[in-house]
Amino acid sequence: MEFDFNPIYLVWLFIAISAGLAAEAIYLTCYSAASYRSRINRRLLLSKENVSRENVLIELRRERGLTGGGDYRLGLVAFNRLILQSGLTVGIGRFATIFGIVAVGAFAFIMIFRGSLVEAALIALSCITVLPYFVLRVLRSRRQRKFAAQFPDALDIIVRSLRAGHPVPIAIAMVGREMPDPIGSEFGIVSDEVTYGADLETAMRNLYSRIGSDDLPLFVTAVAIQGATGGNLGEILENLSGVIRLRFKMRRKIRALAAEGRASAMILSALPIGMFLVIQFIAPDFYGSVWGQHLTKVLLLGAGGWMSIGNLIMFKMVNFKI
Repeated sequence: MEFDFNPIYLVWLFIAISAGLAAEAIYLTCYSAASYRSRINRRLLLSKENVSRENVLIELRRERGLTGGGDYRLGLVAFNRLILQSGLTVGIGRFATIFGIVAVGAFAFIMIFRGSLVEAALIALSCITVLPYFVLRVLRSRRQRKFAAQFPDALDIIVRSLRAGHPVPIAIAMVGREMPDPIGSEFGIVSDEVTYGADLETAMRNLYSRIGSDDLPLFVTAVAIQGATGGNLGEILENLSGVIRLRFKMRRKIRALAAEGRASAMILSALPIGMFLVIQFIAPDFYGSVWGQHLTKVLLLGAGGWMSIGNLIMFKMVNFKI
């Protein structure tokens, strides 16, 4: 089967890429609407728009699904905690509105192209229940990984500040001023909570509830013990930073060693689907005689099930927690 390729399409593609790169260059050269300092993290950006630190704290809490006093807004504590740890910045109301619009659009799409009220209702229900849950889980996982990657640098800033003679709250506030999100705004919230009456241990435990990272309990415990009994907190946090960095190094090493298994899983999973699409493109009538048979559907379900089991086994082989 011959394909005629017109070179003019390639020329237009390069022209479009060049125009996009030129527009990006102009934007990066001329854009100066906000200073670098206010763009470090969201808390500093809100501080530029609002002078009162208390109002900034309340705004950050409300964006994340909390009341102005820091309590959960929804009755479903587990779901509210998921919203909190996902780092949502648009607010619960706007988030629900977005997925409501998606549900209405999916309902209309299924009704137009399928004409089935039951299928449309099920798809719309999934869009307002299951889909937001998985989106929040993905956002939380991504945010926790980013926080964990920033955490050793934040500990180093705290250690240097403590060695310079600053108290712990000032060292924590320095992290909120110097580091990007998510860790910058989170430590800034800790600093604001301490400023407006919360004790340091309570503010640190609130930090853990907002993040849910596995490395935070050690830091919270170290700060709590130092506040109660004293001790060289700088040395403890320096050792903790070293341990976390070694753990990241081990994770990356294992990920590199397991790359072959992940590649094999992706290739083996994509190969049957790719071959099916190629055959359908080259010979559309190849499966015509058996496509409508009941046995074909059973065999396809069985093959999909076996493929899913194999993918699950390979996923367990190359992904494990350190």
